[in-house]
Amino acid sequence: MTAVFALATSLLWGLADFGGGLLTRRIPALTVVVTSQVIAMAVLGSVVLATGGWSEVGPQLWFAAAAGVVGPAAMLAFYRALALGPMGVVSPLGSVGVAVPVGVGLMVGERPGLLQVAGILVAVVGIVLAGGPQLRGAPVQRQAILLTLIAAFGFGAVMALVAEASSSITGLFLALFVQRVCNVAVGGTALYVSVRRGAKALPEEGGWEIVRSSLPALAFVGLADVAANGAYIVAANEGPVTVAAVLASLYPVITALAARGVLKERLRASQAAGAGLALVGTVLLAAG
Repeated sequence: MTAVFALATSLLWGLADFGGGLLTRRIPALTVVVTSQVIAMAVLGSVVLATGGWSEVGPQLWFAAAAGVVGPAAMLAFYRALALGPMGVVSPLGSVGVAVPVGVGLMVGERPGLLQVAGILVAVVGIVLAGGPQLRGAPVQRQAILLTLIAAFGFGAVMALVAEASSSITGLFLALFVQRVCNVAVGGTALYVSVRRGAKALPEEGGWEIVRSSLPALAFVGLADVAANGAYIVAANEGPVTVAAVLASLYPVITALAARGVLKERLRASQAAGAGLALVGTVLLAAG
């Protein structure tokens, strides 16, 4: 079941990233993040009340709170790195954060078998290649590399933290709700500061009407992200974190394939090779 839930995580994260990327073409990125997470927080709050999730309050929720703080900070660093570019280098480098949960799994005593080690190595190479790395061309600023590595570490830390946030279904909903509350608090603060500095919270053309008409898409992004986090928590609790983390990190492949299918973007040779390697790595992990 670990592989099933981890692959579901990749699918949901990949679709959420694709949807979020489309929305940021019309709406400021911070507004996309905050609005989608507010919707998700409202839905999760209702679920927690309906399921009696408040009874699961305990010290493990600090992990969810930490993930809720680290996640938006990592995303902001990633957006800043993408702005500095080149995107062809920054985007795939963000995937190396998988080393964090894998490292945590090894530290707590997990010892993957030979096939699983081979699968991890092959899948990680595939993940990086699927992002379409730009191997030559424009120089990369040191600040962009530093911000990307900070973001990657943050993404990996979120995976490690949410894996410890709950061990029951009702507790899962509460942990996800706490994470969203912290996401909104951090993202909302960043949005407020950004507006105070002169940035726009709404699109210059269309304003609030564009945001209002995009609410269904924003809800999908927020809820897909929530579902992905929930699926990853289940995957990490059901089996080895080293396996769950790598399979859950296949989302760049999903994003690239969605761009190919919906936007008709052509995959580079390296992306096609990466998708193939990621599939091979998945098979090896499942077989191990």
